[in-house]
Amino acid sequence: MSKFRALELAIDQATRQRDAQARKQAQAQRGLQFAQEQLAQLENYSKDIDTRWIDGRAVNLSGELIKHHYQFMERLQGAVTLQQGVVENLERQLGVVHQAVLQAEYRLAGIQSVLKARLGALGLVQQRREQRVTDEFAAMLHARRGANREECV
Repeated sequence: MSKFRALELAIDQATRQRDAQARKQAQAQRGLQFAQEQLAQLENYSKDIDTRWIDGRAVNLSGELIKHHYQFMERLQGAVTLQQGVVENLERQLGVVHQAVLQAEYRLAGIQSVLKARLGALGLVQQRREQRVTDEFAAMLHARRGANREECV
């Protein structure tokens, strides 16, 4: 089996690389999920503030209070927009990491298929050797039986 040691080492290395990429993908997925949750919180907070503002509009409000509200909502919308950009960036990064995982899996599968093919070829060679030995043994046995019959006659 030492002739396949290089392939076994390559499979081991490819497996470690694939596993490392899978860990990166899981980490990227968690980061994306966290960013999406933050975005949802910001959007829900913005909607909640709007709802409270609309419901409380009947109360006489000063111009200064209205100005501060609009400034706050503008900043809050800016935070939402910024977080949307973060989510989009993390989605792109996750896509890149996912492609790296796929490539690592393809590489591992390729090396494993080469090993399987070589083991199959080796098995076929061994099977042919065994068949040749069996055929030679059968031929010798047949020749002996034939020789024994001639002696008996």
